[in-house]
Amino acid sequence: MKNIIAGIAVLSTLLLCAHVQAERVKDIANVEGVRSNQLVGYGLVVGLNGTGDQTNQTPFTVQSFMNMLNQFGIALPQGIKLQLKNIAAVTVHAEMPPFSKPGQTLDITVSSIGNAKSLRGGSLIMTPLKGIDGQVYAVAQGNLVVGGFGGEGNDGSKVTVNVPSVGRIPSGAMVEREVPNQFDNGRAIVFNLHRPDFTTAKQVAESINSLLGPDVAAPKDAVSIAVQAPIDPAQRVNFLSLLENIEVVLGEEPARVVINSRTGTIVVGQHVRVSPVAVTHGSLTVTVSESLQVSQPNALGEGQTVVVPQSNVGVEEDINPMFKFDSGTSLDDIVRAVNQVGAAPGDLMAILEALKQSGALRAELIVI
Repeated sequence: MKNIIAGIAVLSTLLLCAHVQAERVKDIANVEGVRSNQLVGYGLVVGLNGTGDQTNQTPFTVQSFMNMLNQFGIALPQGIKLQLKNIAAVTVHAEMPPFSKPGQTLDITVSSIGNAKSLRGGSLIMTPLKGIDGQVYAVAQGNLVVGGFGGEGNDGSKVTVNVPSVGRIPSGAMVEREVPNQFDNGRAIVFNLHRPDFTTAKQVAESINSLLGPDVAAPKDAVSIAVQAPIDPAQRVNFLSLLENIEVVLGEEPARVVINSRTGTIVVGQHVRVSPVAVTHGSLTVTVSESLQVSQPNALGEGQTVVVPQSNVGVEEDINPMFKFDSGTSLDDIVRAVNQVGAAPGDLMAILEALKQSGALRAELIVI
């Protein structure tokens, strides 16, 4: 437990050092309107080694296959029943970076939506990828790279490693249409901070103004900073290259205590303070053990040998001393006090929650 609490102190010290150091604008903010776009499509993976969809349970796979044949002018007789074990219906999704131009390639992820056992060894047939507006922005095709695999025996036993129903195709899609953006529209460029903070927004504007002159940048709120920029696209690129490398001292984070109740992880921020308070924390442990005893008949042979259960119940209560937090206690004092009492992670969570309820913990308590 002492190692855990010491680790909290070290982590908090590192966070304190990180706050003192300056960060580049490009690391703490992004330019409004310069963003990636999500693309999605539906297609077929062919060439599987008998691990495709069971078409009697996935009729959409058969329908998609028939539609593909119709596009090539192939008409199948009416009423024919297909058993397509080598085909799987899939969804394809990709992320299209900002300023992607026609002819550039994208990495894509292919996921089975039927009951295919594995996509290993399959090939994706030409699949259009659409944006939220329904327009086709890229076309995907290629051979899948699948990290998972599995095997199955005749007796029903099987083994699976990773996920064989999902694969990727590096550079598997080609951009066909450029997404419009607002980069070269308007007079101002707006930076949006990744983490809202009024102090950081103010300091970003002041850092830009100190380099380029007064009234060039102005904070709009806790997230956005508007910067007057050249209209010419080439000059605007050079201007942004200059701005995104300006270093800014970030505003300090508010006092927070973050608790992960699933893993027992506790992170205490550097500005956490505790009002004068005394704390004691004990636990009552009840132990019940079962043992079996053999009862033998007497010397005259009367009775039978029987097994008699016997229960032993013990109660043990930990005696933990009360420890005191003084007014304005710092993070070091909190760590030192908890180290002295030797609280386990679960006990420390209970102590912090009780401090918050009593009003003694001057911080926001966040449970994730």
